[in-house]
Amino acid sequence: MNVRLPADNLLLAALPAATRRRLLGDSAPVNMALSEILGEAGQRIRHVYFPIEGFISLITPARGRGQLEIGLVGSEGMLGVPLMLGVNVSPLRAMVQGAGRAWRVDAATLQQELAANAGLRASLNRYLYVFLAQLMQAATCTRFHLIEARLARWLLMTRDRAHSNQFHLTHEFLALMLGVRRVGVTSAASALQRRQLIRYRRGDISLLDVRGLERAACACYAIDNQIYARIMNRKSRQQGSSASVATLLAAQIVNSIAC
Repeated sequence: MNVRLPADNLLLAALPAATRRRLLGDSAPVNMALSEILGEAGQRIRHVYFPIEGFISLITPARGRGQLEIGLVGSEGMLGVPLMLGVNVSPLRAMVQGAGRAWRVDAATLQQELAANAGLRASLNRYLYVFLAQLMQAATCTRFHLIEARLARWLLMTRDRAHSNQFHLTHEFLALMLGVRRVGVTSAASALQRRQLIRYRRGDISLLDVRGLERAACACYAIDNQIYARIMNRKSRQQGSSASVATLLAAQIVNSIAC
């Protein structure tokens, strides 16, 4: 059974109508194409994306060796969080892994609205906290957990953002997700298939038993969901923060995963 498609991006849907109009104007959602590169590490951020149906992979800028996906952004979030810290350069590569529509906002427009709108800053700062917490959890997961449990977790994360129990992921991308060789992906996927949790053939994946897959996944999946629910569902409360400290923390997280 497929997951119900979202009507909108959750971050934008929670904003007051006037704020939303100032951000989006009369623009219509853009289409994100599969494998489209929305940003490269070290490049200036020109647009912020708020996915509706599609989802975006965040990939470490490792040089001279295999890269690693450390996060996914779907209808629950946004691409462009460094702008909330006053930084207009991305530390990660952003690639569309699930085609679909997204709202696109000029970076300058978002920065102007953030400077003038305390309510928007408070709302997006909560998402920033969730984003950093998920990066830290990804670092823990990559270092300590078994490949099979990590694959189960990542398939569930993809399901949540694809809004479907069926999607296409190649061996190459699964290896990128997990930071392992393709033989490790084959072994882990075969183990989940033998347990009748998934069906996997030539990149086409069907999740047959979501509850069973949740039990097979490491605790990181549940922790991520709990953090999002606790932080994003509570009433807005403005909190002070240091942009420089948060920027340093984000960079340290990315570097610890890439090294």
